[in-house]
Amino acid sequence: MSTRSQLRFIQRSETADEQSETDRIAQIYRHSDGYPDSVLRDLVQLKQLLDETRTERGPAYAAAQFLFLDTLSTMTLYVDEGRDRSIHADQPSDLLEPDNMEHLDQPMFLLGHGVENPADGIHGDEEYLYVVELPTRNPFEEPSEWTVKVSGHSAFPRWDGPTEEAFDRASWQFHGPLEQALEELVAEPA
Repeated sequence: MSTRSQLRFIQRSETADEQSETDRIAQIYRHSDGYPDSVLRDLVQLKQLLDETRTERGPAYAAAQFLFLDTLSTMTLYVDEGRDRSIHADQPSDLLEPDNMEHLDQPMFLLGHGVENPADGIHGDEEYLYVVELPTRNPFEEPSEWTVKVSGHSAFPRWDGPTEEAFDRASWQFHGPLEQALEELVAEPA
């Protein structure tokens, strides 16, 4: 069973009016592993990578980089496993050859994500919503903290069809620094 989620990436310094302008928001859909334990760990990994490489460039870039890294991580489920559902890849370009994937039935690394129009809200079958607030900064400045909002489990309007009010009406179980969200909401590995 999938745990679907939507993530919105925004600039933290914008006013509330600016944040509601959907052309200033990058929103993505994640079909699987949308629970806080997975999403927050992935966001921390993304932030660390962007900090080390000094490649944070705002919401649209962060959303695209999140999708890219998440696609890479799910692709490993299919590469060189020796199963019927694996892809033999001697070179990264092998993964781009459709003939190398014709034996796969709906590979999730090609289907597990979507770029969403924030004006449409959400699909209605998501279980979690996230808002990732990035600071307005010059890329050459020292990295600064990301803030996240994590909804409660299904704590927002849900129904068949777009739910444009979901982010406005969500009940948030956490709003604060990303690292603190990881500490408070993610269980330590056993």
